[in-house]
Amino acid sequence: MKRVTGIGGIFFKCKDPIKLKEWYKSHLGIDTNDYGATFDWKQMSDSDAKGSLTWSPTKETTDYFEPSTREFMINYTVENLETLVEELKKEGVTILDEIAVYDFGKFVHILDLEGNKVELWEPK
Repeated sequence: MKRVTGIGGIFFKCKDPIKLKEWYKSHLGIDTNDYGATFDWKQMSDSDAKGSLTWSPTKETTDYFEPSTREFMINYTVENLETLVEELKKEGVTILDEIAVYDFGKFVHILDLEGNKVELWEPK
């Protein structure tokens, strides 16, 4: 069973997300929006298959990364999230919440071996 298919996003804490996004826009040309920026790409093995990576500076006071105490959270894209969650449960992986369904896909959060919160995303 294929598990992770790519990286869907990088979320990190910072003192002032608005100023930081503006800095990256001004100095590195990143086209930022309210959430950060989205980088679109095509898969090498199938040039018709598209994907994206979200880059998101987040207010340092956010509790979204809890229970992890880290300054970051990585989002991995996966196939068949329901089946993967069942396998992870069998393997003793800590599942933090129920699968949430949105217009753009399904999400769940887990903890890795060192207590880092990881977001798993099955894009629509």
